[in-house]
Amino acid sequence: MHNYKEIKIWQNARALVKAVYRISKQLPKEELYGLTSQIRRAAVSIPANIAEGAGRGTDRDFCHFLDIARGSLFELETLLILSNDLEYVSEEKLNPILDSINEIIRMMVSFQNRLV
Repeated sequence: MHNYKEIKIWQNARALVKAVYRISKQLPKEELYGLTSQIRRAAVSIPANIAEGAGRGTDRDFCHFLDIARGSLFELETLLILSNDLEYVSEEKLNPILDSINEIIRMMVSFQNRLV
């Protein structure tokens, strides 16, 4: 079992959630139950799955939950790109978040390689 609070990936994922909530406030009100909700759910699932996996008994189980979290990172990235395509979010505001997503993905892959 791992202490998820000490894992840098989880810490970065928490910061990502905060940034995503800030940027998603810009989305139109008519997207509240659509794109905004889906973006926020994808973001929140990342640290949640990391924490859940860390609490599992084996590194194999942990890797499975890291895979799920990584899938949510790709989902989040796609939703944010779509937000830019729809001209809801500027590239200037979006790019730092996309950079964070890619950094977390790199860290996650490296961490998983050490677990197996």
